Order: sequence, then C-alpha cells, then structure tokens
Amino acid sequence: MVGFSSHHIKNICVFGESSPEKEIEFLESTNHLGQVLSERKIHLVYGGGSLGLIGGFEGCVSIVVFLGGSQVLGVVPKALAKGDIIGKTIGEELQVSTMSDRMNIIFNHVDAFVTLPRGLGTLEEVFYISSWAQLHIHHKPIGLLNVNGFYDNLLSFLDHAVEQKFLTSLAR
Repeated sequence: MVGFSSHHIKNICVFGESSPEKEIEFLESTNHLGQVLSERKIHLVYGGGSLGLIGGFEGCVSIVVFLGGSQVLGVVPKALAKGDIIGKTIGEELQVSTMSDRMNIIFNHVDAFVTLPRGLGTLEEVFYISSWAQLHIHHKPIGLLNVNGFYDNLLSFLDHAVEQKFLTSLAR
C-alpha cells in the first residue's frame, strides 16, 4: 500500500469483481493485501460474496481480513444475492436495491479505495470513484494493485490522456 498513509484510514474499499479464476501471483498479492489491512486494523468494505480475489477461497482479501480480526462489510445488490451468483459474503452483508446504491453505500463507509486486477466491472467502479475525485466530490486516496504490470497499459493510456490535455496530471 505504497502512498497510503494508514493513520487516518480506518475503512477501505477493495474493488475486484467475482470470478473463480486466480493466477498464483494475484492470489498471493491479494492475500498480502488482506494481511496488511488486518495488521493495521483497517476494516474492509467490498462488493460482497465469496467468489473471486476479494471474497473467494482461502487466502483472499475478505477471509484474511476477517480472520485477522478486522470488520468486513459486503454491500450486495439484492439481484446478486439471489441464487449462487456471488457466493456467501464473509462478515456482515448489507443488501441494497441497485448498483448505484451499492456504490453510494460503499463510498460513504470508506476512507480509501484499492483496485485489484480484474475486468470491466472493476474498471467501472474505479473510474466511477475517480471521476468523483476529479469533480472534487471527495479527496479519498485511490490505488491500483498493479500485480505483474496488470495496469501498465491503463496507466500509459492515462498518461496519454494527460499529454493530450483530456485529463489533468492531478486526476491521473
């Protein structure tokens, strides 16, 4: 968590959509993130469920944080809570009506955001929060867990957007 001053961070959101596939490097990195959060007594707020790098199998963020003694809150849209789409939430679960409600609840419960390597849903979440920061709606830290250079091309694109003056270096 380079660049995050944890003394004022009590609750953190970790973005990373559910998916059962895991490369060992991603699993090790998310496990380490969970260990750092629990060691610093930082509570986790996430999208809920037990699948994927955030909530999944032994060693993933929500389990490590929960077993380390920190609180875990999963914010789940009711439509996803039905059936076995996302699996069982680790810790407390708060069901909401919509994805927008989910983002608003998460936003209001955390001091910072970390984004894991994942797909479109995760990118949507990080850009949602980043656009709010650009609009000065918040000044909460936003980080990318750039395992094995996963986000290198995205960061290059953002650098290009700055060069083209479509994005400020501060927003980058």
